[in-house]
Amino acid sequence: MSPDDIHITTEPHYLAEHSAPDEQNYVFAYTISIQNRGQSSVQLLSRRWLITDANGKIIEVEGSGVVGEQPNITPGAAFTYTSGVKLDTPVGVMEGSYRFIEQDGREFDAPIAPFRLSLPHLIN
Repeated sequence: MSPDDIHITTEPHYLAEHSAPDEQNYVFAYTISIQNRGQSSVQLLSRRWLITDANGKIIEVEGSGVVGEQPNITPGAAFTYTSGVKLDTPVGVMEGSYRFIEQDGREFDAPIAPFRLSLPHLIN
């Protein structure tokens, strides 16, 4: 398998009800779908995120699994989850990678393309 066999889609959402813009507190949720387009099962071992706000502040997040799980994803199947992030600015960017292990023990990283976090209608 290769990283190209893992298809990752992202869908960010601004959570106005959890945010306090007057206190520079902007909360976003993001839903990630990870589809295995390969021929063998893989297990998601860990994640690495780089989160950059509009001030250029970068937060690096690394850890095992996602939302407390290290899911096995069979060929043709997908795993979807939702998580969140808090920023000091109304705009930011997230990107990163997931580390997977194949059934034969080989590990590889699948990149997560940058995606924008922003208040609705702030950026066209």
